[in-house]
Amino acid sequence: MTRRDDLAWCTPTELPEELLTFGGTVRDGLAVGAPGKTGVLDLALAQRAGRTKVIRQYQRAPLHIYRPIYLDPGRPDMAFVFLQQQGDGIVQGDRCRVDIDCEPGSAVHVTTQASTKVFAARDNFATQLINLRVGAGAVLEYLPDPVVPFRGSRLFQRTSLSAAEDATVILGEILLPGRVAHDEAHAYDLYWTETEAYDLDGKLLFADTLRLRPGQVGDPRSPGVLGGYDIVATLFVMCSRMSPPDLVALLRDALAEVPDVLAGVSELPAGCGAAVRMLGHTSTAVQAAMRTAWSGARTSLVGAPAPDLRKG
Repeated sequence: MTRRDDLAWCTPTELPEELLTFGGTVRDGLAVGAPGKTGVLDLALAQRAGRTKVIRQYQRAPLHIYRPIYLDPGRPDMAFVFLQQQGDGIVQGDRCRVDIDCEPGSAVHVTTQASTKVFAARDNFATQLINLRVGAGAVLEYLPDPVVPFRGSRLFQRTSLSAAEDATVILGEILLPGRVAHDEAHAYDLYWTETEAYDLDGKLLFADTLRLRPGQVGDPRSPGVLGGYDIVATLFVMCSRMSPPDLVALLRDALAEVPDVLAGVSELPAGCGAAVRMLGHTSTAVQAAMRTAWSGARTSLVGAPAPDLRKG
């Protein structure tokens, strides 16, 4: 088994050649793989005495969590885990890896404490590798706060999900254009995120890639990409308790009256659920739409609406 302090353990394999062109030596700051640059969080959670609890935890800066809290009166068994990152955000040369194993019958919500800032990269790039495993009958909600890419930033993220057929998974992400007040709307160099979902036997269920490179092919402002919108959000809902057509109808109904957001809902391949893509002009509107879709799906599949996450 690869050691957790090994750079290879924290770095995604088969990185795009386009990203590797940015792979120079870091000249100003800590080198790639230096202490504090290879963040690791390895968690396992399981049902114990009526509550989901952490049964394995390993963490290394800059990633860490505090103990789970239980804040949903509708699902008192669900553990809410807030992922935190030391420092102000992600910088060049960071290689972060998150592994979360949800044992059969567990119920877990994972989010971040605040938005994820991605700082400028002069010499290199940053990566995040997120591996999620959801056992039989388990529930996982993975809904981090938005990503904010600064001018000149370069981020590659790969999320790999393995889920049992009867598991319930709600997985989302939101990308903001950057620090608009600093005239940095879509001023990043590259934002590339991949999402892959598998069954527990390793069969690919679906894959989704979002690649944005301002000023190049894939410019966010292109008509075929984001067009006149600045913010993009994606929500994947996987379950077997509701047919994909019914799940699509549920999500469309939930989003029908949401203002200031363009949303589309479609079935996922392999009959495993539904996907929502949302475009908007403001963070407030898109995050409200994301919460509406999450709460609608959650009410039907988990048995309780979206709770107050107490983020202020």
